[in-house]
Amino acid sequence: MTDMDKKKVCGIVMPISSTDDCNETHWSEVLNILSDAIDEAGFEGNLVSNADDVGIIHKRIIQNLYDNPIVVCDVSCKNPNVMFELGLRLAFDKPTIIIKDDETSYSFDTSAIEHLEYPRDLRFSQVVEFKKKLADKISATYKKSTTDSNYTTFLKHFGEFKVAKIDQKEVSGQEYILEELKTLRRSINRLDRSGGFSKYERNNQDSDIDICLGHRDSSDIKAYVSTLVDHPGLKNVGMVEVSDEHYHLVANVKNDFSVEAAQDAIESLVGKKMMRNRTKNTSVRGKLHGTPRI
Repeated sequence: MTDMDKKKVCGIVMPISSTDDCNETHWSEVLNILSDAIDEAGFEGNLVSNADDVGIIHKRIIQNLYDNPIVVCDVSCKNPNVMFELGLRLAFDKPTIIIKDDETSYSFDTSAIEHLEYPRDLRFSQVVEFKKKLADKISATYKKSTTDSNYTTFLKHFGEFKVAKIDQKEVSGQEYILEELKTLRRSINRLDRSGGFSKYERNNQDSDIDICLGHRDSSDIKAYVSTLVDHPGLKNVGMVEVSDEHYHLVANVKNDFSVEAAQDAIESLVGKKMMRNRTKNTSVRGKLHGTPRI
């Protein structure tokens, strides 16, 4: 497919998780309806949170809100994230179509903009009519935005404003690869922390000692770990990255060693001011949690 044949993207902003009486299945059906209408208008529908590249999701959303030639925004149930993204798109003053279901009231700030309505119960006959109206609206809005120099979705109705822009800069191939690797690493860390337990919780749930080091230099952390590994009363010593560059020391106390002795060893290592004891029970074995004082 050539660039000439490739469809232009129509961004979609809408709820995707359960809210009010609408569950995820409901929003999945709404997305299919919107995609059908967008396809009929000659565009390719794509959630603004989606992208082929790996990157921080918020950066991706803002970039798509700025770049997409036209955006359809479903403000049904007045989802806060949706309303925020709509505000960003309107600040860019680029072609935007607002839709909502028939049970959602108008918001004061955007009530001046035409809203296309669809039935919340997604009744077939009314959905068919809605898809036709939406497809026509997309085609007409995009055409007007590209042929009328005075076109505005919202902002210019209130006077002359300097429309927000996203600055872009060229970087070398090496800089780009390094930045993408950093982004990929952060994404993997987030994925590893998702699910029932975070990365930190899974590694630490059986540890006797848990010391929060906060944001520290990696060389200091390696020194702490090396010293504790050699301690005769400790085992399973390790370092856990709770979040980006936020570290915890974890370890188990050997059966023939007291938690008090382990505490003395750790206090001498990281300093007494960083320690805050948290005994899990009255037995010899418990948990210690250190919190840095800022």
